[in-house]
Amino acid sequence: YMEDDHGVEQIIAEGFDRAVVERVARLIRINEYKRRQAPVGIRVTHRSFGKDWRYPITGKFRS
Repeated sequence: YMEDDHGVEQIIAEGFDRAVVERVARLIRINEYKRRQAPVGIRVTHRSFGKDWRYPITGKFRS
């Protein structure tokens, strides 16, 4: 989902449990706000933070 740009339905089709995949995708989406609170950083990978994807910067997820 995050690293390979696969959609939720594609991951489920690969054999993963629907409830787990949807929960993880939801947790990633609701934790992205932390990325917006962080200062701008340098680009060190092939993806930029702003337009390509936003990764959560928190240490753990909450349900």
